[in-house]
Amino acid sequence: MIRAMGLLQSWGGFGTSIASFIFLWDMIRRYCPPELIRAFDKWARRIRSFFYPYIQISISEFMSNNLKPHDAYAAVEAYLSVHLAKDAKRLRAETVTGGSKLVLSMDEHERVTDEFCGVKVQWISGKLVQRESKYLPELERKYYKLMFHKKYRDMVTDIYLEQVIKAGKEIQMRNRKRKLYTNGHSKTTWSHIVFEHPATFGSLAMEVEKKQEIVDDLLMFRESKDFYARIGKAWKRGYLLYGPPGTGKSTMIAAMANLLDYDVYDLELTSVRDNTELRRLLAETTSKSIIVIEDIDCSLDLTGQRKKKPPEEKIEKTKKEVSRKDTEESGSRVTLSGLLNFIDGLWSACSGERIIVFTTNYVDKLDPALTRRGRMDKHIELSYCSFDGFKVLAKNYLRLDTHPIFESIEILMRETKIIPADVAENLMPSSLKEDAEKCLLKLVEALKQAKQLMIKKEEESALSEAKMKQAADVLQDKEDSIDKM
Repeated sequence: MIRAMGLLQSWGGFGTSIASFIFLWDMIRRYCPPELIRAFDKWARRIRSFFYPYIQISISEFMSNNLKPHDAYAAVEAYLSVHLAKDAKRLRAETVTGGSKLVLSMDEHERVTDEFCGVKVQWISGKLVQRESKYLPELERKYYKLMFHKKYRDMVTDIYLEQVIKAGKEIQMRNRKRKLYTNGHSKTTWSHIVFEHPATFGSLAMEVEKKQEIVDDLLMFRESKDFYARIGKAWKRGYLLYGPPGTGKSTMIAAMANLLDYDVYDLELTSVRDNTELRRLLAETTSKSIIVIEDIDCSLDLTGQRKKKPPEEKIEKTKKEVSRKDTEESGSRVTLSGLLNFIDGLWSACSGERIIVFTTNYVDKLDPALTRRGRMDKHIELSYCSFDGFKVLAKNYLRLDTHPIFESIEILMRETKIIPADVAENLMPSSLKEDAEKCLLKLVEALKQAKQLMIKKEEESALSEAKMKQAADVLQDKEDSIDKM
């Protein structure tokens, strides 16, 4: 009993001492000069760091001076959610955008331990609430704190953290949803939606050899980082897709994105104000992406040869006209030169592993500077449907590998031209009761009509040529008779 009373008295004295220290410290901070307080804090930190053997590294959710997301934070979160979340007792469940699967991550103020090369480190999750102004709402900034013994500083900072970031980004790539970006809704920034196009090279209506050639080229590009670095070129590749409307150019782009697991940036040139904005949009694109300009022959005034410099006497007048037009309308002033720099100028190397795709219905209208090798490295013609393409469509739409009507279709396809979109339209059942044979017969009828139309056009063309020849002969006869007179 006496011992217990003595213990209580000693604890009471300790509490009194603590209270007295807090009171005195408050008085010191209130009445001492700020310079003295800062110097005292500085020396206190030095003394504490001398006896405290652990180092802390904080990785915040956002950059320090703005609300731009920190890439390292997302990578660390992905790494911890896969490798260490199972050891945590307090977890936070979230869903990935566009998905339904729950992703577990550490809740606030939770601690987990990781081991690397026999060294144990500790990860701590936290949240900092800040109010920059009394008129603004509070901002929540999450962070992860890494704690380890100071004798392992070089190993943790040089090797461990690099491995964590690398593993986290690989996990992000596996779990991420591909995105389709566009600048059409906003002239100055990219907006995006989840890219869920189902097209694959297996479903494309093309010859097997041609498809395999494109697939091999794409896969080789994806694995050629060291090759491009060795030859001193930016890690990018240009594709020109050309052919009549309805031949599958957009579907080809979707199949490329699905094969490589790349995002797609659909660039609307008419929404870009000038070359400066075009460069900035390019700088905001990420690696592992496909940048698409569809119908390049219809985008602005880029289809003709570059204009010559105007004479001196017309320069001042031209400047006035341009200034007046700029104030009256807000059209795009992107030039062919700006677009060429976008494709393979210095700014094109701002981030690697990108594919640039142009599509056009009329390749002859394009300036040769746009389509030369080195800018558009591979030219792919998507033409009328072949019999091999038809068999792919028949497999996709009707689940048929062969049918007696196939022979008639093959003969008709040799004699006429039909685009894959028209073939697909005829193979699409119009009702649940319509069987595969009826769809094939519809296609046969469409091919016969296309053949008759082609024959009619050839006859009209021949007749027109005959009339022109006859008119030329009559004119020549008249000239001959005049000469004889």
